[in-house]
Amino acid sequence: MSENPHACEVSANVVPGATLYARLGGYDAIAAVADDLLPRLMADAQLGRFWKHRAADSIRREKQLLVDFLCAQSGGNLYYTGRDMQASHRGMGIRDDDWELFIAHLKACLEHFRVPHAERDEVLAFVESTKADIVER
Repeated sequence: MSENPHACEVSANVVPGATLYARLGGYDAIAAVADDLLPRLMADAQLGRFWKHRAADSIRREKQLLVDFLCAQSGGNLYYTGRDMQASHRGMGIRDDDWELFIAHLKACLEHFRVPHAERDEVLAFVESTKADIVER
């Protein structure tokens, strides 16, 4: 176990063919990453505008949808009930520079939790695959 009490627990004895969800440490590890990532994004001078004037309840719901989405997309047995990425982000005015800041925060978060490089690369590749649906051109 890592010295970080919130670190993703990734087993050295991972079963070959295990899902990314399992290799990341399952629901609790993914939820811990979301718990760390959202405050980073909200505190960012540029990205914070997306959460300005949002109710705490709305932010909690958004975080739960993020956790559900990441769990479902990484092979977990959760069902994501939210809208697709394009519908969820349409009209928000997310630009390429916003995306790059988001990715930088995500990388810092994954590093903070000591996610192994292979899993980190898979997470980043998956997230990058959603860019076209999120960034407005």
